[in-house]
Amino acid sequence: MAFSLAALIARYGYIAVAVGAVLEGESVLLAAGAAAHHGLLHLPTVIAIAAVASTLGDQAWFQIGRRWGTPLLVRLPPLARRAPWFQSLLDRHHTRLILAIRFLIGLRIAGPVLMGWARIDPIRFAVLNAVAALLWAVVITSIGYGLGNAWTALSACPNGRWLIGAILAVLGAVLWHHRPGGRNSDC
Repeated sequence: MAFSLAALIARYGYIAVAVGAVLEGESVLLAAGAAAHHGLLHLPTVIAIAAVASTLGDQAWFQIGRRWGTPLLVRLPPLARRAPWFQSLLDRHHTRLILAIRFLIGLRIAGPVLMGWARIDPIRFAVLNAVAALLWAVVITSIGYGLGNAWTALSACPNGRWLIGAILAVLGAVLWHHRPGGRNSDC
């Protein structure tokens, strides 16, 4: 059975939004925003569910880091190698980092775990995490909504499908070129 994010959103709707917001988020929210544009989901409800689920998910990851952070670092050497660097960032910019971590690819789950391990104040983390989750839900879902609108407009044009294909091909090439472990992944 082939995996289709659109089919997942169509079948499970708000449950898919909640699970996606806890686990990964961006692709699910983009698809949910597009689905809201097409009237399949209600945009404010998508944003609310994503914000709450993301907040709760990051709180859970944070608590896992507080409770089991050191044993996790021992078991996950790549995470352990980055822990000192992450700790120095937290020491200098912890407020900004808490607000931005969910926007940083590759740190969506590891970030809150490391913040818990680093002993960030739990109340401070909870408040900043909730603010960041709401901002993240609004931004990513709105982008998906706008992309759904653009897709509809481009699809109606005679050459729109070719333009969509060209845009996706260029985007794919750029992402492939800058993939983790790729030639220019340090960019």
